[in-house]
Amino acid sequence: MRRSLLSFALAAVTVAATLAPAASASATEPGAEEIDYHEWSGVSAFHRGEADGVRATAAGLRLTRPSRADDGSEYGTWTSPWYTPGFDASELIASWNADTPDGTWITVEASARTGGGELTAWYVLGRWSFGDGDIERTTVAGQRDEHAAVYVDTLAAADGVALQSYRLRVTLHRAELSRATPTVRALGAMTSAVPERFTVPTSEPGVASGIELAVPRYAQNLHTGNYPEYGGGGQNWCSPTSTEMVVEYWGRGPDAAELSWLPGDYPDPTVAHAARHTYDYSYEGTGNWPFNTAYAAHYGLRGHVTRLHSLAELERYIARGIPVVTSVSFLEKELDGAGYGTNGHLMVVIGFTPEGDVIVNDPASDSNDGVRNVYRRDQFETVWQRTKRHTASGGVAGGPGGIVYVIRP
Repeated sequence: MRRSLLSFALAAVTVAATLAPAASASATEPGAEEIDYHEWSGVSAFHRGEADGVRATAAGLRLTRPSRADDGSEYGTWTSPWYTPGFDASELIASWNADTPDGTWITVEASARTGGGELTAWYVLGRWSFGDGDIERTTVAGQRDEHAAVYVDTLAAADGVALQSYRLRVTLHRAELSRATPTVRALGAMTSAVPERFTVPTSEPGVASGIELAVPRYAQNLHTGNYPEYGGGGQNWCSPTSTEMVVEYWGRGPDAAELSWLPGDYPDPTVAHAARHTYDYSYEGTGNWPFNTAYAAHYGLRGHVTRLHSLAELERYIARGIPVVTSVSFLEKELDGAGYGTNGHLMVVIGFTPEGDVIVNDPASDSNDGVRNVYRRDQFETVWQRTKRHTASGGVAGGPGGIVYVIRP
């Protein structure tokens, strides 16, 4: 399960741009929303930033002449140039692809310039390492001021504040006496401004009608009650279960040595492994969006978090052979065939029927055979795209607003 973030008002503006691998489609309601994903990767892009103690190499950013911290660890920083998405954003979600050998970790931060010309503080969006032997992989609670607040992994502008441009900073750390270095291969952020809405128009079926990708099937409920130190399985593991399905679709994932910490007869051990290595010790869950895409990147893939405008846009990924992890929230009566309701859930879109309905690997199942499902296009588009929803108690809560994980070679 994943909490809903869009419980606050979001501004409505126009057009969209993204550096995702498929070309961006227009919004289902032209002018209703703005979405942009921008990324820095490669030597030339990293050379445009400010480096202190790190160097841009063909492999990525690496420590070269680090400074020493009071605790004896060493660190260096890279700060991106200012980036302007071209609209007044209300949210920012960072993503990164990095390698963190034992004894190393990274910290990712964001700062913004508001519509009033003020500079915000630096907000920590994640302290991350693939392993858990050196630090506790975590976000930082309690970050809030007059400009913005951090909700787990999302920087949200305060009421009346617009984020007009931003910069990112990544700090590379290594433990005392370690000679290893983290390597940051990519650093980016999605900015967006999405209006409040309960429903959205249904997009017309497109280029992926009749295509179904052969994505492995894993059921999160097989793990219910297991490993409470990593969230306890079941409904708490929808995100790593979905992520692992996509990682293994690409032929990647942990080997037998990496899984040796699990009992030999443990069912679907790669799912538990993904849960362990996406667990956020502050949030106390595995649903941190960029932690999941960073997990995938550990296995040589490219991963980032963004928003898409419609199922018509998502179809372009399926047509190129790229399954997409989607965030949804709904009452049981709002998604025929699901058999449950949720205030936050992740599932993998793997294809579309010839009629354009959505084929998913939904991990909310008691068996791997029961993971594949088909959901009505109009219902799925609403529960994925909306930003406000009714709750079982009759109240109103936030919705996902089109959030996806894009994971690819």
